[in-house]
Amino acid sequence: MALILASSSPIRRAMLMQSGLEFESIPAAVDEKSERHRHDCAQSLATALAQAKAVAVSEMHSGDWVIGSDSVVTSDGRIFAKPDDIEEAADHLRFFSGKPMRLTSAVALARGGAVEWSHCDSATLQVRPLSDAFIAAYLDAEWPEVGYCVGVFRLEGRGVQLFETIDGSYFTILGMPLVPLLGALRQRGAIAA
Repeated sequence: MALILASSSPIRRAMLMQSGLEFESIPAAVDEKSERHRHDCAQSLATALAQAKAVAVSEMHSGDWVIGSDSVVTSDGRIFAKPDDIEEAADHLRFFSGKPMRLTSAVALARGGAVEWSHCDSATLQVRPLSDAFIAAYLDAEWPEVGYCVGVFRLEGRGVQLFETIDGSYFTILGMPLVPLLGALRQRGAIAA
């Protein structure tokens, strides 16, 4: 029985590799935009996307455990998706400036086309006031990498400069609640206990 990550996310792959797991990475073909229209709550959206990704790949690899994960950012009552381009990324950063951002990450395990387990967690990040000059310099240095990140930041990079305070799990902020996932894999015998 193999372990599969239903994602091409470099940070999610790094998280699993650094924790010592052996796995294959197979990106899931999921229509995220249609899922977004069906959910008005960050927790339900992140969970639905994580589960959909895990199920999509597990249908093709029925005997294997498949990990799906997704993250959603909300600020001032608005749910944000990844920016389509650098101009939209700058708009997002201007919107976040001086406000709290809530990052919600979900992870799911599926096998044989069915969800076996899922978990959702949130963190609150207080964005400091950002000048237009800082936003331009930040995007000049971090684009296009942050274009693949909801919230337009990588905490493991220059993105840490966006925040005044951070309250929540580091792994949740990186995009996958790793500690609960490892526990779920151990309980199911997918990794050594």
